[in-house]
Amino acid sequence: MSPTVNFRSFLLLLIAVSIAFFSILLPFYAALFWGGVLAVLFSPLQRFMLRVTGQRSGLAALLSLLCIICIVILPMLFIAGSLANEVASLYSRINSGQLNLGRHYAQIISALPVSVHGWLDSYGFGNLLDIREKLSAGALEVSQWLARQAVNIGQNTFQFVIGLGVMLYLLFFLLRDGPELAARIKHVIPLEDNYRHDLLLKFATVVRATVKGNIVIAAAQGLLGGLMFAFLGIQGPLFWGVVMGVLSLLPAVGASLIWAPVAIYFLVTGDLWQGVLLILFGLLVIGLLDNLLRPILVGKDTKLPDYVVLVSTLGGLSAFGLNGFVIGPLFAALFITCWDMFPDVVALYHEGRENSHQAPPPP
Repeated sequence: MSPTVNFRSFLLLLIAVSIAFFSILLPFYAALFWGGVLAVLFSPLQRFMLRVTGQRSGLAALLSLLCIICIVILPMLFIAGSLANEVASLYSRINSGQLNLGRHYAQIISALPVSVHGWLDSYGFGNLLDIREKLSAGALEVSQWLARQAVNIGQNTFQFVIGLGVMLYLLFFLLRDGPELAARIKHVIPLEDNYRHDLLLKFATVVRATVKGNIVIAAAQGLLGGLMFAFLGIQGPLFWGVVMGVLSLLPAVGASLIWAPVAIYFLVTGDLWQGVLLILFGLLVIGLLDNLLRPILVGKDTKLPDYVVLVSTLGGLSAFGLNGFVIGPLFAALFITCWDMFPDVVALYHEGRENSHQAPPPP
């Protein structure tokens, strides 16, 4: 068998077994993905534990894993449990009619000046009966959707526990054997050493910057927004804080999608000081926090323009769900890095071809 046929046959075999292997891992892709992300994110902690334990990698990985469980996993489980209780309470209030969005909309319309009513009528927002029915129906559908999600979460508890176990199990070995695995991955990438180094460095930098930046921003905005809602007496502050935290993953708009309508409601229904306070807090604290931290924690390290961060985050969230807030900017950064390398790789290719043509034939 000629070397060319042998190589092509092996390449087909490699592609086939790789596709088969990844298809097996696909049901646990989220657990595997976040295991890798946490390993990259907490690699400085692992290096610190190695120094503390005298370079005993297994013990250092175990201590790092325990710290990650205390810092990340347990708080997330506590928040999820508390959120489930608030979602159940919200569903009960909507289903019983205590929370009626149609009635709140009618209060807003009645508080507006008469001149505004004509403008609303021209755009189809003046028919109170129709709008109230649509809002009530929409609220009921949302409550039913929340109830279905709660049931699904309960039914998928076993799958969630398995996924969490897989992630923690993988995370231990990634922490322990991370440098060796990175060296093996670097070795199999068919590029020059400097290009391999740039790609792996960019991958680690984007993961750290994106996760660190987005999580810090989301946690800070959700916490501040939830505390302000609790101070103003709005029911379900934890739920709304979590929603604001999730929406803060979207650059530019983010948490304002929640606090701005509530502030408008306060203003038009006569609660002026609550509305003014919420607007000032939203603009000067929540909004300013996003404008200050996002370029520092995300854009600065990734070297990505703000518009690329926005578009890639939206695209990632649309394609991969919540996992996409890391996957989107990661793909964008690797895309830009590869195209930056492209001219050098082409020049190197042409240089190699010229050298091969100019080389004297063997004796």
